[in-house]
Amino acid sequence: MNTQKPRVVVTGSTGAVGRQVCSRLAEEGYHVLGLDRRSGISLNPEVTLQTVDLAVADLRTLLTGADIVVHLASGVQAHDVEEDPGHNMLAVAERLLAAADTAGVTHFVIRSSAMVYGAWEDNPVPLTEDAEIRPCPGFRFAEHRAALEKIAREWAEKNKKRSVSVLRTAVTVGEERPGGLARVLESAKNIRTEEGDPMGQFLHADDLAEAVICVVKNNFDGPINVAPDGWMSSALLAELSGPVPRIRVPAFIARLVASIRWQIGLTDAPASIVPYTIYPWIISNDRIKELGWKAQHTNEEAYVVGYEPKLSDQLNAGSRQRLAFIAAAIIVGFVISGIVRAFREPK
Repeated sequence: MNTQKPRVVVTGSTGAVGRQVCSRLAEEGYHVLGLDRRSGISLNPEVTLQTVDLAVADLRTLLTGADIVVHLASGVQAHDVEEDPGHNMLAVAERLLAAADTAGVTHFVIRSSAMVYGAWEDNPVPLTEDAEIRPCPGFRFAEHRAALEKIAREWAEKNKKRSVSVLRTAVTVGEERPGGLARVLESAKNIRTEEGDPMGQFLHADDLAEAVICVVKNNFDGPINVAPDGWMSSALLAELSGPVPRIRVPAFIARLVASIRWQIGLTDAPASIVPYTIYPWIISNDRIKELGWKAQHTNEEAYVVGYEPKLSDQLNAGSRQRLAFIAAAIIVGFVISGIVRAFREPK
């Protein structure tokens, strides 16, 4: 009887998650080929790494003989607002799926995001995988992930022997540095609205890597949420993030200020992310726990890993209060100037 493990191709193999996935798959006996635009060093000598650009490489040749593809290449970033921020990452995914079709790949794994559920006032807490996919309009990161899910599902539906695992993850952080999404959300939360306070879920990169291993070993088909147990309250988030001045304003002002801050380069958080700092998008992890997965890091532990100390952490209470007053004055100035410009623009 042939008990040889399948061959797995992993994209994004030099990232915090990709390196762990490649190493762990090799430990489980899989034959692993890692692909990435950046060169890197494997954590496991049994892993083969190759530096390629997925947008132009001969993917059919690279995927020849592969049984499983794990697509972790980052794609659209949280701060992107353009339709095509450099590489058309959906076109890249379509190239990868076409190559997988030719190569006879039977299992495809993609990294999506819990943000595809959108942040809406009527969202249940927590959201299960049966919830409707409705990313907040204009937020390219979430819209891209929803579109990626759609084309992967269409690929799987062409052949009954195929399966696709869609990992809808909480905000993921690694040991080296906070992820881009975590940084953008933190920046956006500095302007708070009167509509609500954000709850938080944070996933350690190592736990996401184990989730990938879990769905590969179980040949899981369908969407699956990935997050630690529970979530963090807005009060706990504020406590752990340190003494950062945060201004609470009406929602329409928060959106206007976010847009102005973005336009003049004060933040990398686009205004379209604001709903995700107000309304809930907390996810349930029951489905993946049923497969045997369990997070080794709590939300709090993962958040602390991704937290970058700020200058304001070193200020005393009086200095922080003065800083808050200055920030409030600047915000008012932005709002007034924005309103004036709006009235002066020709109709």
